[in-house]
Amino acid sequence: MNETLTLLTTRRSVKAAHLVAPGPSAPELETILGCAARVPDHKKVEPWRFIVFEGEARAKFGDVLAGVLKTEDKEAPSPARLETERGRFLRAPLVVAVISQVKPVPGAPEWEQILSAGAAGMNLCLAANALGYGTCWITEWYAYSPGIGRALGLGEAERVAGFVYVGTPSERQPDRDRPSLAKIVTRWAG
Repeated sequence: MNETLTLLTTRRSVKAAHLVAPGPSAPELETILGCAARVPDHKKVEPWRFIVFEGEARAKFGDVLAGVLKTEDKEAPSPARLETERGRFLRAPLVVAVISQVKPVPGAPEWEQILSAGAAGMNLCLAANALGYGTCWITEWYAYSPGIGRALGLGEAERVAGFVYVGTPSERQPDRDRPSLAKIVTRWAG
C-alpha cells in the first residue's frame, strides 16, 4: 500500500486535550494551509479562508470566548465554565478556523462552495496528519455564536466550518468502528 492510502486508511482524530507541543513550524504551517487550499473550487471563487490562532493569540481569544459566553448564555455561566472557555484554545499549540464564504458567482452553486470549504478543512487535517501531527476538527457552541462571528470579523455570507486543533498527539487514539460498505454503498443498474 502506498503512503497516501496508508494515511487515508489509518488517520484518526485526536482529542484536542491530547494535542501537545510542538505544533507545526512556520514552513510546515505554510505547507498545511497550501494543501488546504488545493481542493475542488468550481469557478475558482475560493469560497473559504483560514484564521490562525497560535502563541498568545490563543489565550487572548479565550478571553473573547468567555466574554461572549457571558453575554449570550441564557443563564450566568459558572466561574468554572468561564475558565474552561478561557483555556479552550490552549488545548493545542495551533488552532485554525476554517471559514466558509459563499460568493454570488454565476455557475458556482452555494452548495458546491460549502462543500469546497469542507474539503479545505479535510485537506488541512490530512496535510497536518501527513506531517505527523494530530488534528481534531471541532464545531462547538462558538462555531455558531453571533458574537464570536463578529469577533472573527465574519461577513454576512460567512460561517465557521470548523476549528481545527493541531499538535503532537500525547497518546495514540484507538480506532473506532467504521461503517460497513455493504450498508452505505449501492450500485445503480438502471
